[in-house]
Amino acid sequence: MKPIYITDLDHTFLRSDLSISDFSADIWNSKSQDALMGIATARSFTKAQDLLKKLHINAPLILLDGTVIITAEQKIIDMKILNKEIGDAIVDIGSKHGIDPFIIGVNENELHEAFLYPRKLNDYQKEVLKGYKDDPRMQFNPSNRTMKKNLKIVYFGYEEQLKPLYGALVKTFGNTIEAKLSPEKYGGGHFLTLLHPEGDKAHALKKVMEYLERDPNDVTVFGDSVNDIGMFKLANTSVAVSNALDEVKAVANVVLEHSNDEDGVARYLIQN
Repeated sequence: MKPIYITDLDHTFLRSDLSISDFSADIWNSKSQDALMGIATARSFTKAQDLLKKLHINAPLILLDGTVIITAEQKIIDMKILNKEIGDAIVDIGSKHGIDPFIIGVNENELHEAFLYPRKLNDYQKEVLKGYKDDPRMQFNPSNRTMKKNLKIVYFGYEEQLKPLYGALVKTFGNTIEAKLSPEKYGGGHFLTLLHPEGDKAHALKKVMEYLERDPNDVTVFGDSVNDIGMFKLANTSVAVSNALDEVKAVANVVLEHSNDEDGVARYLIQN
């Protein structure tokens, strides 16, 4: 049977300037002739599609931290949502902590997302918003209410502000949501992501393996951040790039000598 390789994008396969080197693209595409090659990313379908034009993807794509799984032909395999009642309750707790979120959801067309941004923005959120200038998916959300189908609710800010909010949300919702607080390497702040409890990469990886009628022991995964850890624990082989967080390296089977900016994933693929 063909081996399966699934990689995270940011800080793992993508370089820090969000490019894919010709070297990495050539190695990936060569490998795809005899293997199933997929991604598992926090990015949306639209953003992932833009970044992956150079690559041959022939395995399902895990998107938005695992809330959406689609085939390479853009057929939806699975989608995990937070309903409006839970979404609005999350937002209300955030308001009590003086911060409003970005909300990512879907309307009728379930492959094209809407990104809602609030009226009240902290300095870090303002910087994040600059990266989405002229993005047609961005919608102003002055009412600070969520959608009927919410895929992710994300708070960007600084650790001292987000840590108390994280604690309050976990205390209130327990295992009815998935909450992850992580450092954001591009801007130096942190982000708090709220998902459906089965909307993470680990659950998505299980779904992908069921879809392919394969076992998680058949897959090699690559990553660098907190949202990759669950996936690392399931896969037969988990590979951390050299720039990965220490807590990710601690659970990896393999820690590479090379970083994302040094084509670490591609160098591994050459040898395996």
